Amino acid sequence: MKNRWILAPLAAISVLSATHAFAAEELTVYSAFETDMLAKFKDGFEKANPDIKIKWVRDSTGIMTAKLLAEKDAPRADVVWGLAGSSMALLKENGILKPYSPKGLDQVRPSLIDPQANKAWFGNDAFFNAVCYNEVVGKKLGLTKPESWQDLLKSEYKGHIAMPNPASSGTGYMQVSAWLQTMGDKAGWEYMAKLDKNIDHYTHSGSKPCVQAAQGEVAIGISMAIRGATLKSQGAPIDVIMPKGGVGWEAEAVGLVNNKSAAAKRLVDWSISADANKLYNEFYPVVGRKAESKPVPNYPDVEKAMVKMDFSKMASSRKDVLRAWSEKFDSKSEPKS
Repeated sequence: MKNRWILAPLAAISVLSATHAFAAEELTVYSAFETDMLAKFKDGFEKANPDIKIKWVRDSTGIMTAKLLAEKDAPRADVVWGLAGSSMALLKENGILKPYSPKGLDQVRPSLIDPQANKAWFGNDAFFNAVCYNEVVGKKLGLTKPESWQDLLKSEYKGHIAMPNPASSGTGYMQVSAWLQTMGDKAGWEYMAKLDKNIDHYTHSGSKPCVQAAQGEVAIGISMAIRGATLKSQGAPIDVIMPKGGVGWEAEAVGLVNNKSAAAKRLVDWSISADANKLYNEFYPVVGRKAESKPVPNYPDVEKAMVKMDFSKMASSRKDVLRAWSEKFDSKSEPKS
């Protein structure tokens, strides 16, 4: 009897110790991945690393970039996973991302990796813009299907186009940067001024213009190609168009903030693994590992439409471009929720 009373508390202590020992470490991960991707990526990582849990902090690219810059002196994130390459270049420039050499980096496309010395960000996938055109609405309104960026300047499209605000959305900034880089600054701003006359409104989400086109709220949404492909696969009456003149694109990348955390480093390592790339490929046809890049249903042939993008220039000119854009066009932006 005496031994039983002694053993009982010892057993309880052992259970508590074991529970404590196996309590998973939590990582705070900042992201701009689309919300429907987060659970899949979290589950994939946690199954491979059951001793680590992800706590997502998610917002659009522009807002997430601003948040990370505001927290520069007291970082709250351990890892940034799923943010545009131009934003990652800016975060590295400000010392927020720490140089790191993840396992398996030699398997990732060089075009999706930080091009500078002391590499600090690594591409998971490439995401693209497209024009989402509602064929039912277009027919009802008597609109011709656009084939080029210049087509969108036609008077028939006045009030029928939505696109993302580049100050809020990385998708929007990506396309503004593509126009400026391919047309030149002067012609690029002139193009946007003409396009603005046909714009009904600017959204604060990169995927929303395509969603609105799919729902018939507008005929045309300049938006994310992945959202268009997904909606079309779900039966939306849209065509996902790669306009003549080429489309803007960016690497969606991962980077280390907390370089004192072994768990954070493991997450960065896993995020460029073959298993992670297979998950990315469920959404994107162009992923970090070329060997895992397979076609995605209803996703247009983006590799032929890719224009040359200078991510470093996008990062260095971001503040000036966004200031100029806001002064010229922000009056048509939707209210922020």
